[in-house]
Amino acid sequence: MSTPDQDPDSCDTLPPARLPSLPPPISFPPRWPSGSPSPSVLSQPNSRKLCVRHQRIADEGTNLKLQQALDNLPLEERESINAIWASFSSSPHPRRELILRGILTMCCFSQLSLLTDALSHLIRIDPFTVFPREVTLKVLAYLDAISLCRAAQVSRHWKALADDDLLWREICEQHIGTECKKCGWGLPILERRRLAVPASASPSPAAGVSSFSSKGKRKQDDPTTSSVSKRHHSEPSPYVTHTPPGHLLPLLVPTPSTHAVTRTASPPPTCPSPLTLPLPVEAALTRPWKDVYCERLKIERNWRRGRCSVRTLKGHTNGIMCLQYSETLPHIPFPVLITGSYDRTARVWNLETGMEIRCLRGHTRVLRALQFDEVKLITGSMDHTLRVWNWRTGECIRTLESHTEGVVCLNFDSTVLASGSVDTTVKVWNFRTGECFTLRGHRDWVNAVLLWDVSSDTTPPPPPPDVSSQHITPGKMLFSASDDCTVRLWDLSLRTCVRQFSGHMGQVQCLKLFSLNLGHGAGDVTPDRPSDDSTRLAEATASSLTVTGAQTPPREVKQPQLFLVSGSLDNTVKLWDIDTGKVTRTLFGHIEGVWAVACNKMRLVSGSHDRTIKIWSRDDGRCVSTLVGHTGAVTCLALGEDKIISGSDDGDVRIWSFCV
Repeated sequence: MSTPDQDPDSCDTLPPARLPSLPPPISFPPRWPSGSPSPSVLSQPNSRKLCVRHQRIADEGTNLKLQQALDNLPLEERESINAIWASFSSSPHPRRELILRGILTMCCFSQLSLLTDALSHLIRIDPFTVFPREVTLKVLAYLDAISLCRAAQVSRHWKALADDDLLWREICEQHIGTECKKCGWGLPILERRRLAVPASASPSPAAGVSSFSSKGKRKQDDPTTSSVSKRHHSEPSPYVTHTPPGHLLPLLVPTPSTHAVTRTASPPPTCPSPLTLPLPVEAALTRPWKDVYCERLKIERNWRRGRCSVRTLKGHTNGIMCLQYSETLPHIPFPVLITGSYDRTARVWNLETGMEIRCLRGHTRVLRALQFDEVKLITGSMDHTLRVWNWRTGECIRTLESHTEGVVCLNFDSTVLASGSVDTTVKVWNFRTGECFTLRGHRDWVNAVLLWDVSSDTTPPPPPPDVSSQHITPGKMLFSASDDCTVRLWDLSLRTCVRQFSGHMGQVQCLKLFSLNLGHGAGDVTPDRPSDDSTRLAEATASSLTVTGAQTPPREVKQPQLFLVSGSLDNTVKLWDIDTGKVTRTLFGHIEGVWAVACNKMRLVSGSHDRTIKIWSRDDGRCVSTLVGHTGAVTCLALGEDKIISGSDDGDVRIWSFCV
């Protein structure tokens, strides 16, 4: 125990009897300051505890260096210095301060400089060598990613602590798939990597023909007969699963009695084919969370700087009007892209190699809309029909004929298919019952339809007093956009229009829904299948970081607020509040009409008749970057976590990849 006149921060002072003396004939007090006992004393079971500084001196061998310098002096000087040290060591704390003040007054600048250099090193203490590891991780948990990387450069010990997987898991939880409240950054959720064999063949280029009239209105059909592609595949795919989903109904696909998976043998290595790629192997390996964060951060910085690489897929012989891609289809070891064109075909692509897998023919006029899932592809054409395909085999399963004019748009989910037409109507097909009914109200072409399941997304609050339209009730809803410059919201259970969005000055061509992150973990309306890393992140979130043994309380998850985004030929993109039907923001930047929009959790993109693609910040509506390269109007878009896929009236499909 220390006495009241001792420094409470100093170590216990050992009695003089415990301090060993120098060998005869030289006799003076110990070879080290009184607060630092010799190794022999430290080895004794009753030795007293050292403070942090004297423990460090013992570890660094400072006493040995001091003793060697003392041995080089004459005997009289050693005895004098020893007397000074002994007097200072035996003095209480107040007397030590007085001795030090007196010595400082007698020092010249050279001695003061020596003290300054020595003290700048002595007063520094590495807290992470003193703290328990649990406390150290708790301290480091308050740092951001940049500060952690700087801490890792201090020493090897700091690097081992700053690279702890628990810390980076917490940082990934704050950034991946959402916007960090501290720094404002959000990182993408990348889809899982697929195994693929590079193919030597590549699609042959084909020239595109413009398909826009002078008024900016898309023509209902191509005036010329397109040449038949020589790349049409008629052989069955080795990844064809003949099992139809339970929601397909007798309306579209008759249920077969047997279900089988057909696979074909791989061709020789000299003739690779995209249809014979090996099935993906599920690896049980995981990466450090720091590597995951660095990978996402690099891609996010490329997005913000507009830095990307571009690939072009050629194969269509006329302008491209619609496309969709997916990276998470089961039993397919590569991302799939399907495009529809004025050449009356739909083409299936291996997005990883850029090779065309299949060409679907059957429509007699321009193909304007498509959507696919793991089993079926539905296309809409200006020949007044919708066709249901098994896109893995190229077989047309059924043709739906109900519209009296060309089909311009479509959208389906597990139970409902909706289509919009030149005949100003919206047809809604029920997969379960085979029923079809018509929604009437638009006065011109219906250019876009979008299904919305209110009960699964969010429950809207009661309408404000100034809103006279009907209130949105949980259930299946439908948005539709038209050339009459309006957007309508329909209640499919009541089959009536419950809200009208008016504000565009030109024909409305496209619609998308997105959610604004109001709380931790808020996401898009229709989230993609989680990747391997995002699955790990969800599991890690369930068992939050605990370094002191106490369970971290779960974060409060707020319902995301939904917004509708629309693009119009008035050159603008508008964001709408669904609850009030009013415009919340208008994005200006395109100099010609907007044909396509796409959005995800981080950003919004738009394609225009001015041949450019603009990337917008969802938070402030600022145009982050503009992509140029198409020689025709950009008619359709798909947005991924690390890429943009665009189709144009020039007949090309461009893949803008930000993984560079």
